Order: sequence, then C-alpha cells, then structure tokens
Amino acid sequence: MCGLFGALYHPHLASVDIDNFAKKALLSLDHRGPDDSGTWKDSSSRIILGHTRLSILDLTEAGHQPMESECGRYMLVFNGEIYNHISLRKDLDSTSHPPNWRGHSDTETLLACFASWGISETLKRATGMFAIALWDRFEQRLFLGRDRFGEKPLYYGWSEGSFIFASELKAFRFFKGPNNQIDRNVLSLYMQFMYVPTPYSIYKNIYKLEPGCLLEIDQSEFYSAPTQAPFAPFNFKGLSIRRWYDLYSVAKNGVNSLIRSESEAMKALEDTLLDSVRSQLISDVPIGAFLSGGVDSSIIVALMQKLSTHPVKTFTIGFDEGSYNEAHYAKAVAQHLGTNHHELYVSPKDAMSVIPNLPDLYDEPFADSSQIPTFLVSQLARQKVTVSLSGDGGDELFGGYNRYLWGKLIWNKFQWLPLSLRKVLGATMHSLPTSTWDSLGKLLPNKYTATLLGDKVHRMGHRLQTIESLDDLYFSLVAEGCQDIDIVQGSRKTLLKTRLDEVNPVLGALGSEQRMMLWDSLTYLTDDILTKVDRAAMGVSLETRIPFLDHNVVDLAWRVPLNMKIRDGTSKWLLRQVLYQYVPRELIERPKAGFAIPVGQWLRGPLRDWAEDLLDLKQIELDGYFNANLVRKRWDEHLSGRYMWTNFLWSILMFNAWLRNNR
Repeated sequence: MCGLFGALYHPHLASVDIDNFAKKALLSLDHRGPDDSGTWKDSSSRIILGHTRLSILDLTEAGHQPMESECGRYMLVFNGEIYNHISLRKDLDSTSHPPNWRGHSDTETLLACFASWGISETLKRATGMFAIALWDRFEQRLFLGRDRFGEKPLYYGWSEGSFIFASELKAFRFFKGPNNQIDRNVLSLYMQFMYVPTPYSIYKNIYKLEPGCLLEIDQSEFYSAPTQAPFAPFNFKGLSIRRWYDLYSVAKNGVNSLIRSESEAMKALEDTLLDSVRSQLISDVPIGAFLSGGVDSSIIVALMQKLSTHPVKTFTIGFDEGSYNEAHYAKAVAQHLGTNHHELYVSPKDAMSVIPNLPDLYDEPFADSSQIPTFLVSQLARQKVTVSLSGDGGDELFGGYNRYLWGKLIWNKFQWLPLSLRKVLGATMHSLPTSTWDSLGKLLPNKYTATLLGDKVHRMGHRLQTIESLDDLYFSLVAEGCQDIDIVQGSRKTLLKTRLDEVNPVLGALGSEQRMMLWDSLTYLTDDILTKVDRAAMGVSLETRIPFLDHNVVDLAWRVPLNMKIRDGTSKWLLRQVLYQYVPRELIERPKAGFAIPVGQWLRGPLRDWAEDLLDLKQIELDGYFNANLVRKRWDEHLSGRYMWTNFLWSILMFNAWLRNNR
C-alpha cells in the first residue's frame, strides 16, 4: 500500500517548480507510505514520477520505487498488491528468456510481466488491487491503470497545460497553476449521493480514473487539456481511456451459466473464497482482520483461522450506546474461532475527536458517517499489524443490503395505488414529527426496527410521493442525500452523468434485485465503501485487503442464482450456509445493523456547537455554494426534533469543514 504521483509537464515550467512539486507531494502522501520514498525525472521527456512506500513485500532496497524494468524500457510507480505475483513469476521463469530477479517484490514482477506480455495481458492475468503509472521510454507513452473494482484511488487532470496524477487530491495543491476550482455540478452530485461519484472529483479539470480502466497518453500528440469532461470510453487527441475489465460482461456471463446445484455452489464458494484468503495472506509484515461479528467479516476470519497455524489477530470497536454496539457479537465469534481478539470501547468523546481530522483524511467531501468508526478500528488494528483483511463486498455480491430484501416487497404493497393517493399517504406520514414516530417505535418488539423509526417513516413518506417504479425506489435509496431540491447555488447537475445513468442491455436481462446489486457494485461499492476504507486505513498507514473482490469470487457470485442469495427473507443465504460450517448459527442470526454511530443525536447534543459554527448563515451566504436559508431551516427543524435531517446536514457539514480546511 503506497502513494504515487507524477506529471507530464509543460515546457514553460521551470525545473525548480517541478522539483518543488515533487518534494511537497511526497510529504502530502507520506501517510500512505511512511517507510520509503523516491522520485524519478526525465527532463528531455518532461515527465516526473514519485512514490511513497508502505513496505509489505520485500522490505529491502530491491522494492524501492520508482522502479525500472530489467530491459530499461519501463519506469513504474505502483500502489497496491498483486496476490498471484509468485505464480506470475513462475510463468515468466518457464519462458525461454526468464528474468534476472533482483528481489521478491510484486512491483518487480509487474514490470517483468509488462515487458514480456504487454500491458493489457498483464492486467488481465493479475489478481489484486492496484493503481499504476507506467512510463514507456521507447514509445514515449504514459499509462495509468486502476484495478477492477477501484480498491486503490487514482486521480488525474490538467493544470497550466500539464497532465498531473496522484493517489490523493492533496498532492495536486502543490502543482504550479490553478487546479482547485470547485465544480458546482459535481457538488450537486455529492449532495445527492453523499460522496463524489466517479469519474468526477470536486474540482474542475481533475477526475478519477474509473475502475477497470486504462488511460494512455501519447506524448508526441498530447498538447493541452480537453474541453469536455472525460467519461470512459473517452478519446481525445493524444489521450484515450478504455475499459479492460467490464462488470456488465461478468454479470451477463454469470447469469447465462448459473450453478443449479446447492451443494456444488456451496463447495465452489468455500473453495474460491479459501483460495482468495490464502492468496491475500502473503506478507512480510504482521497481518490481521477486522471483525464485526456479521456474516462477511466472520467468514473471512473463519477461513483465515483455518489456514493459520496460530491465532489470527482480530479487531473490533464498541460503543456504549446499546442500539449501535455490536462488539459483543464480534467477541463471541472470536472466542468460538479462537482468534487473538482486540476490542476497544469508545465514548462519544473519542469518536468526536476524529471529526476534525476527516476533511484531511478524505481529501474531498465525503459524508458517510461510518467513516468515523472505520478510522477508529483501523487505528486500533495498526497498533498490532500492518495489514488487515476486511469483509467488504459481500453485501453487493451476495444480496446483503436490506433494499434487496424489502425493495420489491414495499413496491408491491404500494404500486397499485395511484400516484395521487401515494402522495397523500406520504404527506400524512410526513406530517407527524420524527419524535412522535420514535415514541411509537418504543412499543415495537424489534429494537432494530424501532431505532430511529421517525427518520425511516419520513424517508418512506417522501418516497411514496415521488417514486413511480421499483428502479425509482432503488435510486431514492442510494441517492437520498438531496435529490428533490436545488440546494447548490449555480449548479446544473443534470449536465453530468454517472454510471447509474448508463443504458446497458445487461440491465434489462436482470431481475430487480440483481440490477440493484450490479448498480451498487458499479457505484456505491467503489465511491463509498472502498473510498471510506482506503482513506481511513491509509490515514494510519494500514493496508487493507478485501478477499470478496478477488475477480474469481466475483465471477462465481454472478453464477449463483438469486434464490441462493436471498431466500425466505434471509440475505446472503449461501454465504451463511458456508459460514455455519465454522460458526454456530445462533452467533450470527440477527437483523442487519450496519456500522453506524448516532450522528443525528450528537448534532443535537455534544456536536451542536461545532455544527453551529459550520452552519453560520452569514458564512454560508458569503461562501455562496448553498441555499443558506434552506440549510438553516432544516438545521432548526432538526434541533427541534420535528424532522431528522441527519444525512442532509452531515453532507453540508462535511463539505463546509472540508472547504474551511482547504482555503
């Protein structure tokens, strides 16, 4: 796990400007790679590459980057891990001209593969997570590549006629020239999704490379920035982006070759997951795992423990608020599996102490409040290990989110009503304050259903007034931050398209639940879940690995029929059957709760002064980004308890805190 940056810089820039950029960019990415750093510059080709290293494989100087290929053709900076690199080395060693290996890093393996097989073939054969920048000296071409699902970040853009790229936006601040103008259309998308969706960044002329894509620049034809936003597949003179991994094709191939036998599916899933976990245990430094006690993290830990000759180190955090605490479930699973378990109970004060660091950690506005416990558990793990495995990805692949369970059921209950009547019903649900609904919720037997009942009822009331199809219901669930109002001043978010706007024939061939899983894998997984984990973990120099996102596991998941994922109101049915071979059912069976904290309550209590400062009416008007009167109206309604505007307010607060941090 590392940080990278670089530039194809314009001839008018002085050498000292480029050197200053490199020096400051290295410092800004030090948290991603505190063990080593380096730069390489070719003044004749006007290119510079930089790298900060978190040493995981080959801790010696032989793993130093930027790294040159044995043949001298390629220079590489690489962030990530190639889990099958030993197998790739064996393939190379069996050729007529095997490499002369200098060390045992996966970076050296990648370079040898590029030299022997070419870039496209190497990417297809590599199993892992990565962001790469590769300079071809012979062809004078730059390649930027990103892994299949976007586990590792990679931004690129233009400034002063130069092309710049980096693992995080903070490195761009040090390149000479204007590259920090906020895109109001993107800000509107952020308010809708609570994250900035790929391929955009919060800044104009800076973008995220999409997962599974390869960007190529021919320097001999590349002159200036394009006049329109790149959106893969995109072509511009001297620059092209193509998709080398297509999840639509994976989904199509999977549903066309479904596994019909439950026993065959169970065995295939266990074997494939076991292979993935085994490959991701490769490390020259201590390794552990996050453990929440849920299905996904429990099965990863169970398989790790099966493969290990000593107790696996596991980590969880707990909260004193009972409805938000699941640490006792994780502890029970850890005791059953015999792991070396570490838990930390954090107070609201501990959690809130993280909030001032969030704007710098997340680099651009990001409003999933589970970013706080994710950082805390990463911080806990880093005290004992340098690498931690995670259970992320299981929900999207095997039907874990509640929307897959209840979406169709809810729609079927209301679709027969004319929209006019649904609007009346929705308005009625909205007319009662959230506090009243919360009081009624206390009478319900299921504490998970009762928690924040008013907020849930108000959201459903809003949806009843707007949705006209099951797909509409899905969009309202994943874009609930702010979709019905124009909160951002001077924006036209309809000008920008996201992957949720794509039209693909595969979508029409899938059932509603499968469409949701595919959409989530293409959007929410990359831009929310993986972003959250990467920034939180790298903020404490911890590498995270995600066995569910081995492409062989993903291929298999799409071959599993829907009735083996969701059955009789139970999510992740097939995963559970595999898990129950290792962990008793009674330790796992409970409603899905998520990794949440009571932000809405804290905003009315211990966070109120902090929020009041960031929601100052005059400052919001002066900044000019938001409808200040609407923000204050919703803040007052939230404080009164009449409405629960947590997502809306947290999105505003995270943007304003980020803005203040980046002035």
